[in-house]
Amino acid sequence: MKKWFLTGALVMSVIVLGACSQETTGEEKKTLVMGTSADYFPYEFVDTANGDAIVGFDIEIAETISERLGYELKIEDMDFGSLLGALNAGRVDFVMAGMTPTEERKQNAAFSDIYLSATNLIMSKDESLQSIEALAGKKIGVQTASIQENIAKEQAPDAELVSLNKIPEIVQELNTGRIDAMVIEDTVAQKYLDQDQGFYTFALKEDGEKGSAAAFKLEDDLRDQFNDELKKMMESGEIDELTKKWFSMEPTE
Repeated sequence: MKKWFLTGALVMSVIVLGACSQETTGEEKKTLVMGTSADYFPYEFVDTANGDAIVGFDIEIAETISERLGYELKIEDMDFGSLLGALNAGRVDFVMAGMTPTEERKQNAAFSDIYLSATNLIMSKDESLQSIEALAGKKIGVQTASIQENIAKEQAPDAELVSLNKIPEIVQELNTGRIDAMVIEDTVAQKYLDQDQGFYTFALKEDGEKGSAAAFKLEDDLRDQFNDELKKMMESGEIDELTKKWFSMEPTE
C-alpha cells in the first residue's frame, strides 16, 4: 500500500491499493478496473437489448465482490489475448474472462480460487469427426491465446489451427465451412447447441486444473481480499445460484 501527501491549505491523502489503474471518484470512492473479453456467453457478453451493457456470470460475481470490498466496478472490454498484457501494464486491476489458471499464465499473474469447473469439447458440423485421430489434416478454430488454443496444439498436432479473436467469429467460420471444427468450453458451447441442432461434439481429456479463476498482478494484496469474498460466495451457495441463473438463461443473439 502506498500513500501520497499534498501539503498546503488543503491536506489530502489518497490511498491506492493494488494496481495503479485504480481510480477515485469525486466522493473518493475507489474504482476497480476489470478487464474482460465480452464474447463469452454466459460468462460475459454484450446485452444488445439493454443499451449494449456488458453482463454475465463473471460480471455479476465481480460486481458483488467489488461492492463488498468498497469499490465501484469499471469494465474494460478487449480481445482475450490482450488481457494479461493489460493487467501487467497496469491498465486494469484484475481480469475475469472465463480464464483458466494454466502454469504458463501463473508465471505472469496471481489467480483466485477456481469458481467454476468446465470441460472442453470439439464441436463440428461433421458427424464423422468424433475423435482426435479424425481431426488429422482438418482445420480447427480456436480463440487466440486461449487454453483451447494450447489444447488443440497438444492434442491435435496433425490438424491445421485457425486462431481468431472472438468466439462468434470462430462459430461463423464453422457454420460457413471455412473450418472443420473448433475447441470450445462446454458451458459456452451450450448456447450454440441450443440454437443449432446440426452441431456434433465430443469431450477432450485434460490433465491439471480446469475451470475459471480471476487474475491479478503478482504479489497484489487485492487478490487475497477478492479471494476471501469469493470463498464466502462459494460457501454460502451464492455462486451456485448465479450458475443456475446465468447458465440456464435462454440464449439470444
